[in-house]
Amino acid sequence: MAFEANLSIVPVDRNQTEELHNLLPVEIGMFGGSGNYDATVIENPIEAKIFTPYGAASDNFILGTVKGRSFVFLARHDRGHSIPPHAINYRANIWGMKALGVKRIISPAAAGSLQPEKIKLGEFVIADQLFDRTFGVRKDTFFEGGPIAHLAFAEPFCPELRKVAAQTADKIGYKVHDKGTYVCINGPRFSTRAESMFYHNQGFDVIGMTAYPEAALAREAGICFVNISMPTDYDVHGEEVVTHELVLKTMAQNVDRVRKLTFEMISHIPKEASCDCQTAMKHALF
Repeated sequence: MAFEANLSIVPVDRNQTEELHNLLPVEIGMFGGSGNYDATVIENPIEAKIFTPYGAASDNFILGTVKGRSFVFLARHDRGHSIPPHAINYRANIWGMKALGVKRIISPAAAGSLQPEKIKLGEFVIADQLFDRTFGVRKDTFFEGGPIAHLAFAEPFCPELRKVAAQTADKIGYKVHDKGTYVCINGPRFSTRAESMFYHNQGFDVIGMTAYPEAALAREAGICFVNISMPTDYDVHGEEVVTHELVLKTMAQNVDRVRKLTFEMISHIPKEASCDCQTAMKHALF
């Protein structure tokens, strides 16, 4: 697919047009999760709007450099947290990243721990598996008409980025689980007790509302994608039943740790990928 087609990038400050185009292509992208909207670590930031064939992205893209690497940040719920998970324009968000040239996406997000005996609040889970419970209501492919494509998705997250994330967390002294199954529910409501116990009994590790279809769309676009989950609640297994207020409170207490991990790992990402994420669609077209 020609992801650059119909692309228009417009800097918010028109005086930065030349600087913006000098940054392209951008190497690494990040989606900001709940409460993680601070992009101040980006050097010489340029804010830009990207027009896509799928409509508007969640927010303006913020481009610049981090640790010597070209970088772009997007707040998936917008910086005012006004877009609920089920209403995010995932295709526009991923299309915008691809059109900028992004080859790697870091995706931190709040999650619930489904295994409270093993996974505690404030720890990190670098998911290696994904279970979709969004019931098909989200647009999860770029292929609608035209070429028929079947995405191979047995391993939904980039193994190379997962390794970098886990090693970086361990290096800076954070408790990290280097694998786990992320179950993605549609939202915006949280689970019933019956639903949560079902996921718990299946052995799933964390529950969230955004990893799907982000991961699938990124793979279709040939972008490496890693989910970094930080449990902010115990879903229905704790003394306090999960609420949005509880999630934001716990996230606020740990947001600096999320930022430190995600931005620290940038310098450790290899320039050239050793995985097959970026060529996943090579044999997928029929």
